[in-house]
Amino acid sequence: MKKRYIIWLAPVAMLAWASCKDNSATQDAAPPPTPVNVAEAKLGDALYYDQYQGSVVSLNNVELRAQVSGFITGIFFKEGDVVQKGKPLYEIDKRKFLDAVAQAQANLANANANLVKSQKDVDRYNMLLKSDAVARQTVDQAVATYETSKGQVDVAKAALSSAKTDLSYATITAPVTGRIGISQVRLGSQVGAGSTLLNTISSENPIGVDVVINEQDINRFYDLQRKSTDSTFRLVLPDGVSIYDKPGKILAIDRGVNSQTGSIKVRVQFPNEKAILKDGMSTALKVLNNGSGNRVIIPYKAVIEQMGEFFVFVTKDTTMKQKEGGDKKDTIALQHKVSLGPRLNNKIVILSGIQNGDNVVTDGFQRLRDSGRVTLGAPMPPAAGGKPAKN
Repeated sequence: MKKRYIIWLAPVAMLAWASCKDNSATQDAAPPPTPVNVAEAKLGDALYYDQYQGSVVSLNNVELRAQVSGFITGIFFKEGDVVQKGKPLYEIDKRKFLDAVAQAQANLANANANLVKSQKDVDRYNMLLKSDAVARQTVDQAVATYETSKGQVDVAKAALSSAKTDLSYATITAPVTGRIGISQVRLGSQVGAGSTLLNTISSENPIGVDVVINEQDINRFYDLQRKSTDSTFRLVLPDGVSIYDKPGKILAIDRGVNSQTGSIKVRVQFPNEKAILKDGMSTALKVLNNGSGNRVIIPYKAVIEQMGEFFVFVTKDTTMKQKEGGDKKDTIALQHKVSLGPRLNNKIVILSGIQNGDNVVTDGFQRLRDSGRVTLGAPMPPAAGGKPAKN
C-alpha cells in the first residue's frame, strides 16, 4: 500500500512545483511601459503682471463758483465740450458793477482835483512864508491838507480797482483747459458769491489712474518710479478685455501710509489724446512683476496637483545590465516637485524644479508612478476641466 501512495503523490508534487514556478515567473515579470507624450521645457520671455483695481482721476479738476452775486445773463459754451483756458463761460448781470466802476472813477477824479488844489495851496503859502506874509500855522495846515488829499487819491484808486475786479468776476472764464460738464445753473438763475456751484471742468490729457497698494510694495513702486519702461504698466479698460494702448508712468506716491488699512495710494499718469479715459472710470492696472524675464515654460497640462503641491514627470533614459549579458536601455519618468509662476494662456512658468531642455510628460501620466517605465505612444485623455491633474 505504501508504494501505491508514493506513486500517486509524485505526479501531484510535480504539478504543484510547476504551478509555483509559473506564479513566480509572472510576479518577476516587469510591468509594461506606459505610453506617454512629452514636451520640452524651454526658456522664453515670460512677461506677467500683478493686477490692482484702479480709478481714473483728472489731474486738474476745477469747480466753477461765482465770486460775485447776481443773475446769470449769459452762457457761452456747449455742455460736454473741451474749453480752452481763458474762454468766457458764464456772465452775471454787469449793470451794477459797471455803475460801481463809473462811480469809483468819478471819486478818483474828485480826489485828484483836491490833490492838485492842495499842492497849489502849499506852493503859494511857502512863497508867502518867505516874506513873512503868512503865519507858519497856515502853512502847516496846507501841508496837512495836501497829505490828506494824497491819501484820498490812494483810497479812490483802491476803490476803482476793487470795482473793476468785481466787474471782471461778472464774467466767469475757464481757469484750465479741459472738458466742461453739464451746467448746474440756467439763464436767469440767481447765484451767490462763493456758494453756488456753476459747473466743473476736468483736464483730460494727461490723466491719472489711482491704485491702492500694500505698504510691503512701497519700495517696489519707488523703484518703478525711477526706472519704469513702456511695458511696466498696462491698463485694462472697463470691459475687462481691452488693453489701453498707451504706456503709463508713476506720477506720485502718497505722502504716508494709512495706519488703519496699511495701504498707500499711487497715481500713475497716462497720455489721453483721444479722451478714451474719463474721470471716475473704473479700470484694472496691471504692473509688470519683478519675476518677469527669461523663464522655463512648459505646457500647463503637464502639471499635476497633489495635496496642494504641484509636480511634473520628467523622462530620463537609463541603461540596465541583463543577466544574459548586454545592456538594456529604458526610459523612466521621475516625479519633480515644482514651483509655479503665472499661467500664460495654455502654458505656465516654472520658477524652480526643472531645467531648460527637460522633457516633461504632457499626456499619459494618469497611471504613471515615480520612476515608472514609459514609452512614447498615443496620448491619454487629459484631465477634465483643463486643470492640473490630481494624482
